[in-house]
Amino acid sequence: MKSFAELGLSEPLLRALREREYEQPTPIQIQAIPPGLAGRDVLGCAQTGTGKTAAFALPILQLLSAGRRMRAPRALIVSPTRELAVQIGEDVRAYGRNLPLTSTVVFGGVNQSSQVAALRRGVDILIATPGRLLDLIGQGHCYLGAISILVLDESDRMLDMGFLPDVRRILAATPPRKQTMLFSATMPAEIAVLAAKLMTDPVRVAVTPPATTVEKVVQKVFMVDRASKPDLLLQLLDDEALSRVLVFTRTKRGADRLCQKLTRGDVNAVAIHGNKSQNARQRALADFRRGDARVLVASDIAARGLDIDEISHVVNFDIPNEPETYVHRIGRTGRAGAAGEALSFCSHEERGFLRAIEKIVKATIPQAPTQQGRNHSRARTRTTGDTTWLPARSRN
Repeated sequence: MKSFAELGLSEPLLRALREREYEQPTPIQIQAIPPGLAGRDVLGCAQTGTGKTAAFALPILQLLSAGRRMRAPRALIVSPTRELAVQIGEDVRAYGRNLPLTSTVVFGGVNQSSQVAALRRGVDILIATPGRLLDLIGQGHCYLGAISILVLDESDRMLDMGFLPDVRRILAATPPRKQTMLFSATMPAEIAVLAAKLMTDPVRVAVTPPATTVEKVVQKVFMVDRASKPDLLLQLLDDEALSRVLVFTRTKRGADRLCQKLTRGDVNAVAIHGNKSQNARQRALADFRRGDARVLVASDIAARGLDIDEISHVVNFDIPNEPETYVHRIGRTGRAGAAGEALSFCSHEERGFLRAIEKIVKATIPQAPTQQGRNHSRARTRTTGDTTWLPARSRN
């Protein structure tokens, strides 16, 4: 196993990594950091939680620290969501704490005055979501003509969210000659075409084949009628082993309704989705990270890119209609060698989605056995005829 020093990182970066108690580089870091330091284009296939932020942030910091300072940003990192942009910004500041470099994060949903002020003062590294970045460019507050390093993170999610036209406009504002690093959990045709146009002889790195599951994650499915899902979740939460739980719903309204149901059932829960203000989302995430909230209920877009340690369980309250989304969801647990568990609630009308997921993961997801006990009763559902969990008492 290589060390960070063997990857060619400078002493200020190594000191920052030691301060964060990073002992060994992850596979994606071992593969991506050396070509990144050499100025090569890098095309990476890696999910969140594999250490990819450091894989591109560390080379950026080292290369810029050796270059000439200027007021305009020299490195641009584009991410699809506000939460991921903020998280990348925190990591960049932590890794670069011993270097004379500045960075800032720009994203929508908040007043832009502080972001404009930071750009006027001058920044070396700019982390941005596409919409707000284009707004600032259009208003004359942001100049990308000095960009020498460009990173597109979570590129497949930017495609899913309809950001690809925005990304192309951003690219047109950057110099044609630059180092480009593109990371994506999957490699759909549109992203492959974009990479081919953007990059010159890229070094291809991958730590997991596209759309494969995390081996450490134990997967189970509960066959349950739709109306009984909230009570099933409350019953499962009677088990203290579900210590930090990330729950995915298909809709924003569904996330709010479920969060209210859990709160009425004496479970500390918070929700994040696109309709909540940025401040509300940040507060909810802070509560979940600190452990003040045991359950975080999220929509897929709001949760994309979140890097939260020690999530014990991921619950697919709604089965996703895209199999790849399932892979992204369950990758939130079982990180850094820890065990994790993914529980999916499947109603009769979602069975087709479940079959598609089993096809892409190339395995049959085991059906959880019905349990009997103080809070559970064995019953047959009217919709599916399957044995399931139903409440023996009301939790309202």
